[in-house]
Order: sequence, then C-alpha cells, then structure tokens
Amino acid sequence: MTGLFLSRARLRREAPVAALARLLVPEETGPQAAAAHQLVWALFSDGADRRRDFLWRQDRPGQFLALSSRPPNPLNDIFDLETKPFAPNLGVGDRLGFVLHANPVIARQTAPGKRGQRHDVVMDALRQHPPGEARAAARHDVMLAAGRAWLARQGAAHGFALLGDVAVDGYETIRITRPGTAALRFGVLDFEGILTVTDPAAFLAALGAGLGRARAFGCGLMLIRRVP
Repeated sequence: MTGLFLSRARLRREAPVAALARLLVPEETGPQAAAAHQLVWALFSDGADRRRDFLWRQDRPGQFLALSSRPPNPLNDIFDLETKPFAPNLGVGDRLGFVLHANPVIARQTAPGKRGQRHDVVMDALRQHPPGEARAAARHDVMLAAGRAWLARQGAAHGFALLGDVAVDGYETIRITRPGTAALRFGVLDFEGILTVTDPAAFLAALGAGLGRARAFGCGLMLIRRVP
C-alpha cells in the first residue's frame, strides 16, 4: 500500500460557512450522514466519472478524517484542511491501538447457487432470540458477541488478531432517504481495542480498502496508533 494520504477536514467557522451550519450539519442522524457524505465527496470529486477512492469518518459534527489515494482538493472553500502522507512501517507482532466505526454484515445464502444476502450482524444474531422482553434483555450481550466475532473474522482475513476484550458500543440503524428510490438502511457499531499485526501487507491493504460495508457513508476507516 503506497501513496495514501491522511487528512483532517474541519468546517470553517467564518460567518458565511457558520450561517449554513444547520444545512451542512443537520441534527438528525440520517440527514447528518447524508450531508456528511456530500461534504466529504466535495473534497475529492474532480469530475462526473470519478469513482470513490477514499475512506472517511466523522470525528464530531463538521469535522472529518479521510484516508485517500490522492490529496483532497485544496481549493475547497468551506474546509480547513491538514493533510500528510500515510505510510506506516509495520511488522509482524506490532501492537496497535485502534478505533473503528463500521457497518458489520454477514452473508446468508437464501438458495443453493445464489449469492448470499447481506444482513446486519446484530439483527441477524438477535433473530435467534424470541421477540419480546427476552430479546430486549439479550440485546447488549448479543451486540458485544456479534460485533467481536465479526471483527475477529475480519482480522483472520486481513492480517491482524485482536488482543483482549474489544469495546463494542454505539449500535444504531442509520436511515438515509434518497429521491426516487428506497431509503438506505444500515447498522453501525463502534469498536475500540488493541490488535497485533500478523500479516503486514494484508493489514495495510485492508486499512486502505476499509472494513465492512457502507464505506461511502463514513464507515470502515480504522484508525491506528502504536501501543507498548
């Protein structure tokens, strides 16, 4: 993985931008995710045929981190930008702290020979419990187990292993309305913990490509830092 850039983008606080704050950063979760998608895309779009080649996450309303194969557009008028190359030198056994905002899914085959249908891992696991109070009572434990199991599978496939218990929180379903088509719905989880690198090349490739789905809407970017 070469040639990546890590950028921090903050909406400017000057009066012209601040006056549009309610439009640029809506309060409700779904509209905010949709608006953020458009804002971050504006940093990297340079033509109608441009395909997404970046990951991003929202640190807080109006502040974003992006990992991209090219620097963002420096002429953008609404952001203050900080950009630096991203090329960590990692080896087998390195310990890294991480945070990840992800849309974890699992594929369930509906018929032989057909492509599996994707399901939210938490809702998929909750379906094993009967509806009602029992399901509601199990929700937190199911979220922890399903989230950790999904991330462990990601590690096995992408060159890392989890160390100790991973914190899993923030489960919610995001609903984004789209003109002329069905609303987009996806579940999100926040992960935080420590991992060890087992395959540096595979892990670095996964950092650049992202983990899970809904990567166009602020999911999948794993942030890492070295720990003792």
